[in-house]
Amino acid sequence: MANILIVDDENDIVELLKVVLQKDANNIYASYNGKEALEKIGLLPSNNTPLKIDLMILDVMMPDIDGYTIQTKMLENESTHNIPILILTAKGQMKELFSMASNVAAYIEKPFDPDVLKKKVQEILSKNQ
Repeated sequence: MANILIVDDENDIVELLKVVLQKDANNIYASYNGKEALEKIGLLPSNNTPLKIDLMILDVMMPDIDGYTIQTKMLENESTHNIPILILTAKGQMKELFSMASNVAAYIEKPFDPDVLKKKVQEILSKNQ
């Protein structure tokens, strides 16, 4: 069972991902903005214990802190630099920006096929077990 954090400001996307990924008995957590995500993983001060996650599914374009900034902060921090990230975005032209990041395991464009995403998540998680 894996702990997966979904970070996306689109509620419909988060709900769809929850349905698709919970079928495999994963623990799914959600953040609807970048600040909340950084708090949940312990990179911004919070009153909660940081989540131990096995995978982050990350949108790029969000209103407060964008996905590129989150990915960079995770890469720079010893406690989060090995957490694989699956970029899920409508911004196809951003792929090259993430291609050199060692913590980005996959890049999928919206709209996406839920079966393709589920398979990619399974591949990423199986590599890191």
